[in-house]
Amino acid sequence: MPVLTRLIPSPVVVDISRGALDDLAGLLADQRISSSGRLAVAISGGSGQVLRERLAPDLPGADWFSVADGTIDCAVRLADDIKGKRYDAVVGLGGGKIIDVTKYAAARVGLPMVAVATNLSHDGLCSPVATLDNDNGRGSYGVPTPIAVVIDLDVIRDAPIRFVRSGIGDAISNLSAIADWELSHRINGEPVDGLAAAMARTAGEAVLRHPGGVGDDEFLTVLAEALVLTGIAMSISGDTRPSSGACHEISHAFDLLYPRRSALHGEQVGIGAAFAMHLRGAHEQSHLFTEVLHRHGLPVLPEEIGFSVEEFVRAVAYAPQTRPGRFTILEHLDLSTDHIRDAYADYAKTISS
Repeated sequence: MPVLTRLIPSPVVVDISRGALDDLAGLLADQRISSSGRLAVAISGGSGQVLRERLAPDLPGADWFSVADGTIDCAVRLADDIKGKRYDAVVGLGGGKIIDVTKYAAARVGLPMVAVATNLSHDGLCSPVATLDNDNGRGSYGVPTPIAVVIDLDVIRDAPIRFVRSGIGDAISNLSAIADWELSHRINGEPVDGLAAAMARTAGEAVLRHPGGVGDDEFLTVLAEALVLTGIAMSISGDTRPSSGACHEISHAFDLLYPRRSALHGEQVGIGAAFAMHLRGAHEQSHLFTEVLHRHGLPVLPEEIGFSVEEFVRAVAYAPQTRPGRFTILEHLDLSTDHIRDAYADYAKTISS
């Protein structure tokens, strides 16, 4: 009988530990990612400059590039700057915007990309997707998975705590996204990749059920691992289905309708996930979501991130338009604004009870 298997795109190395940045050059050399030390390192203008001062003596062969923002134009400029200079790899050192810009630039010039995350705000640090702002708002671009992921817990601790909390919301939202994927399978026959779903579900449950908090190394390690596993789950499925459902549609609606007022991605998808669970009648799990989000200091009501009830209702009504062709509980129920308003009133009531 033939032996059937498949290759899973994933990083060659994942290092999540305290002091992980202390020997970045050695790690890349040991893994044969960059034995020469010829690296292009993309950083932000703020915290990235501080880390440059710390790392530059150990990376004498590196060239450093400042990234101004998370736009497609910045990503193209970075690609043009590093093209043809015989680098071994491109390192994205920073938060989500820097990493996404670097992923796109590295893909454009055909170089492996190393993600060095300085915060845990969302699951994009290891995903095969770069989310970049463009003239039409925001777009998602397919890119190779990073060849290495390095997360120094000491650096994570120095990041604003709100960014770590945001990652919690994004990780937990996996469970709502998978429920939407399974719903689409039941209703429309959409195939579900069982391995991708299992990996994303395990990541979400690990964060949801962990008793620790953002001050614990153990919890930060579990959160970081969950975000990495979610990125790999997306690589396995070939799309964002394992981590993006109604929860993300609602968040995208906030971004598009209120671009100057939108909150952090993880804050928005956390609320979206809890509300989506309520819509599908999983009230016990919705209540667990809100309890865990609240315990970690995350919002559970739109008013807590500056949106009125009517603005939230408008966002939920608009949400299906953000991902045409994706089937979630929102498309299934096809709720009117009055029904969304009533459902939200019931959701808010269960939180306060």
